[in-house]
Formats: sequence, structure tokens, C-alpha cells
Amino acid sequence: MNSFQEAKETDPMNGKTPLITRTVSSLCPVCLEIISARIFQEGEAVMIEKHCEEHGGFKDIYWSDATIYRRFMRYQSDWMGLTNSPQARQGCPFDCGLCKNHKTGTLLGIIDITSRCNLSCPICFADAGDVLNEPTISQIGAMMQVLRDQMPVPCPAIQFSGGEPTLRKDLCEIVFLARKMGFAQIQVATNGIMLAVRPDLCKDLVHSGLCTIYLQFDGVTPEPYKAIRGYDLLPTKFRAIENLRAAGQHSIVLVPTIVKGINDGQVGDIVKFASMNKDVVKGINYQPVSFTGRIDQEERAAKRITIPDVLALLEDQTNNEITRDDFYPIPFVEPISHLIEAETGISQPVFMAHPCCGAGTYIYCQGGHMIPITRFLDVDGLMEMIIQETNYFDGSMLGKLKMNEMILKQMPKFVDELRAPDNFNLKELIWSVFIKGTRESLAEFHDRSLFLGIMHFQDLYNIDLERLEKCGIHYALPDGRIIPFCAYNTVHRSRLQND
Repeated sequence: MNSFQEAKETDPMNGKTPLITRTVSSLCPVCLEIISARIFQEGEAVMIEKHCEEHGGFKDIYWSDATIYRRFMRYQSDWMGLTNSPQARQGCPFDCGLCKNHKTGTLLGIIDITSRCNLSCPICFADAGDVLNEPTISQIGAMMQVLRDQMPVPCPAIQFSGGEPTLRKDLCEIVFLARKMGFAQIQVATNGIMLAVRPDLCKDLVHSGLCTIYLQFDGVTPEPYKAIRGYDLLPTKFRAIENLRAAGQHSIVLVPTIVKGINDGQVGDIVKFASMNKDVVKGINYQPVSFTGRIDQEERAAKRITIPDVLALLEDQTNNEITRDDFYPIPFVEPISHLIEAETGISQPVFMAHPCCGAGTYIYCQGGHMIPITRFLDVDGLMEMIIQETNYFDGSMLGKLKMNEMILKQMPKFVDELRAPDNFNLKELIWSVFIKGTRESLAEFHDRSLFLGIMHFQDLYNIDLERLEKCGIHYALPDGRIIPFCAYNTVHRSRLQND
């Protein structure tokens, strides 16, 4: 019985759901040896426990809600991975990257374009600071080319990170190069300090082809910034957003690092702030703190927070306008990729990350209320219908016409018109985006809605190598390697810094 079945099936003898228990490969947090780990249910939580013969036992929380864990694991499946990757030698995570064992291509490529930073955050997973370590623009171009050369699907999205990428004088040139190389989504991850003091940089980034600013944003009061970043950065965040708005940058994603006891009381207020600025803020990506880099490892028990914790906080702090049931794991949207592939005949990126890596939903803001898409759209039924129709598709032109006809015919039964926001038209959205291939309706959907995502990156205490092999967020390195996010920040980053 595989781990997916273990997570969802009931005992036929008594009809009760058995306690979660499975075995995975992990790492010793001290010596990095590959060791066995047990993932098991303890009360309502899911724990991970492992033992190293030399360094003893380690136990940590893996997932704080067993019910949500079971629901998310229903969406676990495998993709084909890459066709041009080398054979494994030492095994995950030491053969990165990427080796034949990796099951997902690069959905988002990250390039650290500098190690310099104008902050010294106590929780920085990159341990960025004053040391100058920057690839040249030609090296950056070569790294992007490796991402674009991936088969069967070129990497569609790139994020420039660091350190603080806005410290590079040639950032706009780098963004323009990414646009020329065909990346559909180009992001800059930033603390916003330079954007707050340089309106000209905001304008230049927009003109160079930047799609999205990934803005560090830890709360709506000064206190979280003082604790997490070292001083009150809230006025700086507000100025950065205003400068970006004035420059015509209409896609900002707020990125709060959530730390228990510091800013976990503001997850709902951050949504409310985003909803009041949805002309430029298109999403929030909550990131429960990962215990890598500079953070004090001894604070794990006090500050550890997981995805279900954030869902519970959102539910409580929005008075149930947003609930845990409104969220789905990343691989839930896999059928959309297969539908577009059937329509276009072109291989598409498939979002096949492990279900425990992230969660997301869309909400509409109307009349002072937040309306999750799940309140008026039967998303489960819609996905089941898309799966059924794409499975029936035989690849012929006649088959495509029949598939499109059936999909459009069945659309109305998945929408509750009485609860839907004004001017929401699912049939038009499906027809325009997935069948006709135009993006205007998708852009309008993003303009009117707000994406809420949660990504929980692993550290050496909760790392599950099964999750790592499904990672779709990868760092590109100057030596040509592509390394999964959690492998890079738990193992490879420190090794490279020490070389």
C-alpha cells in the first residue's frame, strides 16, 4: 500500500479511519546522513520522527491537522519528470540537480543575482549580508538558458532573488534579458527598500518587462518588522507599494514569513490590507518560517508553524469568511494543464508538487466581504468533469470539437449564480482561456480576484525526501546545476558558501 492509500483509506473491518503511519527517507540534521523517518499521527497532528545512530533521535511536527493531511494527500500523483537529466549516483538530495529520480520539471526557476543585502534579518534562510558574490550577466543568461532548455517543457517562470536583487545596477537589463528569452512570468523578490526610495527604479522595472514584484510583507503594524527584520519597515512597505502603483506595476504579491508568537495574529489583517489594495496587490504567499540559515534552531518548538495552522488562523481572523475547506493543494490544478495540452497539442507545465508543500485558493472582494471561489463554484465537480473529458479525448479534430462542446455544455451546473460575484462568467473564462487560447479573460480574472497561497519550505528537522523529489521550485547555479529549493537551502547553500 502506497503512502497515498495509507493517508485516505478506511479500515473495512470497522469503518474507522486508521491512524496515519508511513515511512520515508529523511536526513540527520547534524551529519546529513540519509536515514529512515516515520511519519505518524499523534492526536490530531502528524509528526515526523527519526533516529541517527551517531546523533540520536529527532522529533518534530510535520503537519498540524491530520484531517486536512488526509484530504490533501488524495491529490498526490506523479508526472514524468525531465527527459534530459542524469542518472542518480549518491541519491537524493546529493545528486542535484536534477537527477532522473526527480519527478517534476522546473515550474519556477530562482536565480540569486547577489548575496548582498541591505538588511540583516534574524530569520534569513539565505544568511545574506555584506559579502559580494554575484554572477555576471552572461552567467545569468547561461543559467536562464539551462532552464529554458528543459525537456519536455521549458521553465515558464523566473524569479530574481538574493540577497537583495535591487542592489544590482543592471537589474533592469537582467529582467529585459529574461523577457527576450521567453519567460512568461518574470518576478523580483525584494524587501522593497530600494523601491521605496527610488521611484525611477520602479518605472524602469515596469518598462523592462517585469511581471510581478514579490514583496516581503510581514504584517500591518510595526511590531513584526522589529522582531523579524530588525526595525520598523512598515512605512517603507507602504512607500514601495505607492511607488509601484504610480509606475504602473499592477502585480504585487505580498510575502509574509509567519512565525508563531510574532505575527501569526496578523494573517487575517494582511488579507484585509490586500483586499483594500487589489488594484495592485494580486496575491499573498504566506510562508511559515523554515529553520534554515540564520534563525536560531533552538526556537523550533516555540516558533514552528505549519500550513494547517495558517489555515486555522485565517478562518478565525476572517470570521469564517475564509475557511480551511476553501484551500486545495498544489497538484489539484493538474487537470487544467492536461486540458490546455489537449487543446494546443503543446506540452504544458504540470503542477505536481507534493500535496504537503503548499495550498491555495482565490477570493473575490465585493461589498466589503471576501468571497472564496469555492462558495459559488463547485471546483471538485469542475475538475472531475475536465478529467473525464480529457481522458475521452482521442487527439483528433473531431474529438476536440466534441470535448469542447461537452465542457461548455456542462459549465452552468458548476456555478451557483445567486452566490457568484457580479459579472462572473465561468463559461466565457473557460472558452477564452483554455479553448480559444486568449489571455484577456484570465487577466481580467486575476484583476478581480485575489490569490491566497501558503508555501511551507522544509528544513533539516522535518525534511521528507519524497516531498523533495516532487519539488517544482528550483535554483539555477552558475555551474549549470538546477537544485530544488529545499535541497539547496538545507544542504547545498552552506556547502557552496564554505567552499
